[in-house]
Amino acid sequence: MSRYERLFHNKKVIIGMVHLLALPGTPAFDGDMERVYSQALYDGAALKKGGVSALMVENFGDAPYPKKLDLEQSTALAAVARVVKQQAGLPIGIDAAFCDYEAALACAKAAGADFVRLAVFVDTVECFAGILQPCCVDALKYRKRIMAENIMIFADVQVKHTHMLLPSVSIEESAKTAVSCGADAVIVTGTHTGGETPIEAVKKVKQAVNCPVIVGSGVNPANIKEQMIIADGAIVGSSLKEKNVATNPVDVEKVYELIKSLNI
Repeated sequence: MSRYERLFHNKKVIIGMVHLLALPGTPAFDGDMERVYSQALYDGAALKKGGVSALMVENFGDAPYPKKLDLEQSTALAAVARVVKQQAGLPIGIDAAFCDYEAALACAKAAGADFVRLAVFVDTVECFAGILQPCCVDALKYRKRIMAENIMIFADVQVKHTHMLLPSVSIEESAKTAVSCGADAVIVTGTHTGGETPIEAVKKVKQAVNCPVIVGSGVNPANIKEQMIIADGAIVGSSLKEKNVATNPVDVEKVYELIKSLNI
């Protein structure tokens, strides 16, 4: 039995996003860490009450995202993730945007998290920050060095907000490479946050790999049933927020609606 199966018991996994407000050292931080804690704890509690399987804590408010988090950011991310985990009592993941594997793994180790999301694991992509190289080799070495091999890696393939430097590489090839390079699960997304993930892309990846496939964007009550017939789980953020805006607080009624739609 894989680590993923031991943690989630083969059920369809809904991972609710805890989008943090801006952290220290970033342009939008307003100096009030208590507000950051309060919002994160509120969202975590609402997501748990609504019935999600796990949580993902991300430094969402830190945009524009650097290639590497500052010390202030990673310290705050770890601290907030720890209290969210303690309150919720659910499996928890870390996403150190945009793909800082060291910060993600170090924060996960410190917070007692169960998995990390690494956006650029095996693909070479370009985005507003420039060209991003695959982090798989360094991430696996670093995870070993800090004795964090119990922390799973959920790897995006051809991730949202980027363009492949080699467009000829198929999403199936990216997924197979991710698994061969140590990913515990692969994530398939649409083109942007909140953008629906093409069902054909999910099908292609699911047929290509023998590991959990997670839908990483655009899941909502209208499409969750169709997506979860194929996928093993979903990471859900925007559609669970007030007015479906990613920066707004979680609306627990939207969480109820999503879970109900999945279970119908």
